[in-house]
Amino acid sequence: MLLNSRLFSTANFKFIINRTSSNISPINKWISPISYFNYLGSNSYSTSLKIEPAPPGIHYITHADLTSQQIYNLLTSAIQHKYNVKYLNKKSDQPLSGKTLAIMFSKRSTRTRVATETAIAYLGGQPMFLGSQDIQLGVNESLLDTSKVVSSMVNGIMARVGSHSDIETLAKYSTVPVINALSDKYHPTQILADLMTMHEVFGPQPKDESSYVAHLTHPKKTLPGLKVAWIGDATPKGYNPAEEVVKIAQDEAVKTNTKISFTHDPKEAIKDADAIVTDTWVSMGQESEKAKRLKDFAGYQVTSSLAKDGGAKSHWKFLHCLPRKQEEVTDEVFYSPRSVVFQEAENRKWTILAVLDALL
Repeated sequence: MLLNSRLFSTANFKFIINRTSSNISPINKWISPISYFNYLGSNSYSTSLKIEPAPPGIHYITHADLTSQQIYNLLTSAIQHKYNVKYLNKKSDQPLSGKTLAIMFSKRSTRTRVATETAIAYLGGQPMFLGSQDIQLGVNESLLDTSKVVSSMVNGIMARVGSHSDIETLAKYSTVPVINALSDKYHPTQILADLMTMHEVFGPQPKDESSYVAHLTHPKKTLPGLKVAWIGDATPKGYNPAEEVVKIAQDEAVKTNTKISFTHDPKEAIKDADAIVTDTWVSMGQESEKAKRLKDFAGYQVTSSLAKDGGAKSHWKFLHCLPRKQEEVTDEVFYSPRSVVFQEAENRKWTILAVLDALL
């Protein structure tokens, strides 16, 4: 099956990646030259029960698997879709008409589910929500079997799982694109929304100016593909980002002249920050650790005084993937003009829409 190659008309605006602005031109939404999905041939029959991985296809599991151009294309597509709908009142040409997306969530979700279902509907496709109570997602049936069965009946799978190995297994045996809607290691669609929001807030900058993002308590945010000039990551001791993720990020930083720092001091991470990003301290499945985590994360609450004492830039903005708890950020910051959390939440739709449009 040929990878979707529809092109979008462009508006007169600029986009910045790696601190370099350029006019948006019509793009191949994913990669050029055009790529192909390899599916099991419909005329191939076998009586063997030997289970082989599916032929290699294009999945969206982590930004570490993508090139900077692929990430750039997804972001520009998301921005264009938002502009078309909100400012041009332009309707979709229903490019995914007749296609079905299986939305397989083992964890509850608000933003990801609403964003995904509205995005696929806008593109003309059919969402099929499959919660943990609806199917045998690794319970009475192996993930291998589930991947083989579900992918034979749909055009794509968006999965929200616990262990990252679960999404890798689904992708390994799926004959259709698999999109990571969240694992315990990566949250790529959230990263896209964060990047899109920072572009909208800060806009193109001169080449001699740098952007700095401070991440507090959010190791999953330290991901390759985040093209800014300086990333500061602060976590309590014992909550460091995974070594594998750190190595990938550091290797990418060398290529893009980006500085990455890791610290246990939130004030050190915040110094000269344009954006302060944090996350929940207690994720789903970690409820038994709540008391310990609240104690360990003491001092990491984002407040105006922390930003001031840490030396954040005067125009600093606050981001949070939501849902938020008061121990993570004060109401004073969360509901202030500095906060762009609801704009960030809305952008989950446009970035997910771009991913679906590129892969399905």
